[in-house]
Amino acid sequence: MIVDCAIYRDGRRTGSPEDISDALERARVAENSFIWVGMCEPTAEEFDLVATEFGLHPLAVEDAVTAHQRPKMEVYRETLFTVLKPLTYDDEKARISSSELMVFLGEAFVVTVRHGRTPIAGSVRGALEKDQKALRHGPVAVLHAICDAVVDDYLDIAQDLQVDLEELEEQVFAPSGGDSQRLAGVIYAFKRQVLEFRRATGPLTEPMARLADGTVPFTGRHMRPFFRDVADHLSRANEAGDGLDRLLSDILTAHLTQVGVRQNDDMRKISAWAAMAAAPTMIAGIYGMNFDHMPELHQIWGYPAALGLMASVVTFLYLLFKRRGWL
Repeated sequence: MIVDCAIYRDGRRTGSPEDISDALERARVAENSFIWVGMCEPTAEEFDLVATEFGLHPLAVEDAVTAHQRPKMEVYRETLFTVLKPLTYDDEKARISSSELMVFLGEAFVVTVRHGRTPIAGSVRGALEKDQKALRHGPVAVLHAICDAVVDDYLDIAQDLQVDLEELEEQVFAPSGGDSQRLAGVIYAFKRQVLEFRRATGPLTEPMARLADGTVPFTGRHMRPFFRDVADHLSRANEAGDGLDRLLSDILTAHLTQVGVRQNDDMRKISAWAAMAAAPTMIAGIYGMNFDHMPELHQIWGYPAALGLMASVVTFLYLLFKRRGWL
């Protein structure tokens, strides 16, 4: 469905036409004018009219309707097609949610198609309508503003992930050790969120580099510095994602090492207690044979002597294991 449709001239919104075809003709005839159509999860039938009026390529139309695309940029004869994945981060659930935002850019028109709950298209439109200077640059200003907003969100999410990762690191290296099984699950789930982050930021590097170099149509040399700034921010986001992934791998390795060390400690303790229990059991088993010719068997002090021997052996083993750190 069409969420918003407007004509912009000299950086100002001049109306919201109902007939897209006539509006596009007026935008092409007038100087410094373009039309911006915003759509939300359109069906193939709903998008067919827009695709026909703007002459959008069938492959790009298919991608825009079906969604589930990775970030990319495609140049067709009369259209520049860009796919971005805006992200949102829920601090309470420590979960990243991704959406999709497609931008069709052409002569005197912009078509944005969103899938998911991302508010970026609407917020960017509202911000640009207050910035006439930026809107005077035409459709490319819309593409830049959307890319800038998406990448800025990446940096904010990277900072949130870093904070949560530091808290997770404190739990892993806490003296108590925590619940090993729960911590392993938390680390793995966190690693999945970082992977989702990198899936959004990594593939966008090449399109941003092309926009920064000014090697794609409809952008213009005057926009190169602005796209270079976005590309620089994206590079920082990618570095942050790589750093988070490496640190998570190190934390997981350290956690598994801790678990192995604790298991070895437990095995040593079990072995030590078993050895202390085996010594008196052996002595008691010997004296339980009831042979006639056994030392101290018919002596009144024989029974206390056997108990004393057991206690002495157990005490000796306890002190030995304690000194070696097994107990």
